[in-house]
Amino acid sequence: MKRIILTGGGTAGHVTPNLALIPKLEEEGYEILYIGSKKGIEKDLIQKAGVDYKGISSGKLRRYFDLKNFTDPFRVIAGYFQAVGIIRKFKPDVIFSKGGFVAVPVVLAAKKQHVPVIAHESDMTPGLANRISMSSCTRICCNFPETLRLLPKDKAVLTGSPIREEILKGSRKEGLAYAGFDGEKPVILVIGGSLGSVKVNQAVREILPELLPKFDLIHICGKGNLEESLSGTRGYVQYEYVNEPLKDLFAAADLVISRAGANAICELLALRKPNLLIPLGTAASRGDQVLNARSFEKQGFSMVLPEEELSKERLLAAVEELFRKRETYREAMEQSAQTDGVSKVMELIREAAK
Repeated sequence: MKRIILTGGGTAGHVTPNLALIPKLEEEGYEILYIGSKKGIEKDLIQKAGVDYKGISSGKLRRYFDLKNFTDPFRVIAGYFQAVGIIRKFKPDVIFSKGGFVAVPVVLAAKKQHVPVIAHESDMTPGLANRISMSSCTRICCNFPETLRLLPKDKAVLTGSPIREEILKGSRKEGLAYAGFDGEKPVILVIGGSLGSVKVNQAVREILPELLPKFDLIHICGKGNLEESLSGTRGYVQYEYVNEPLKDLFAAADLVISRAGANAICELLALRKPNLLIPLGTAASRGDQVLNARSFEKQGFSMVLPEEELSKERLLAAVEELFRKRETYREAMEQSAQTDGVSKVMELIREAAK
């Protein structure tokens, strides 16, 4: 039996591609162990998937002043030795790293133990954790053609992101029923999320009087962002968060308005959903969403409205234009080679595990 260690954590984006790979790995008979942080979001997500989990010490590598900068290096060192011990005991054939700072000591320990590592970079420009890990990796997967030039040529592979199979199996009928819609109008799905979602939520709600005569609208607005005054509005439903029925809401949607996190937009690509991206601006992030969105715009997969230009008039015009040109966007996505991430990553894992 082949053995594999999965690692990555800190945010859900560092975990969901691993979750997408687990069913295929189990189907092919791999024994799986996950190494994450002791208290990170990845622990609950992975244990719910029924995979053995080992927590190690981890610290964040910051590029700004913080008192934790003096203590976190010792946590990283401790995590490295803990990872060495786990790898020696488990004896994996290969390791798959989704990044995040908890993955750094695992990847470095793998190199020490001569275990091949397949890493995955979601964003267009590699994050600090993956940049530190690069020299210890056998292959580095990525989502964007532009990323290839930023990675070692002999290691870089354009795979797209591993997408959870269940997200592709939604039912339009069940999605419409969940939202309480009859399907007579086209449906817009808005995924505001949590980080920096207030501006998007507010802009969408401002154009409801113009949208609702033509569209039904499903609004996932993030925790604490419900607008009670709009409850019961015909053609508009809002949720803080949606888990299991999300696949059905995607299936029901004709258009999607979303932020531009790498995993989120790769799901839209796999689902062939015409989309308007409003990337999180550089004032609130390192700018990776802006770059992600521009790459998808260049490839013809997405329309982009910069957050700095977001207004009632611009948003309404963008939605109407996207609806008119929806088939053009869908056709471009149909031609993409970046929609089968699970198969491509599995191929690399099999090759490394030999």
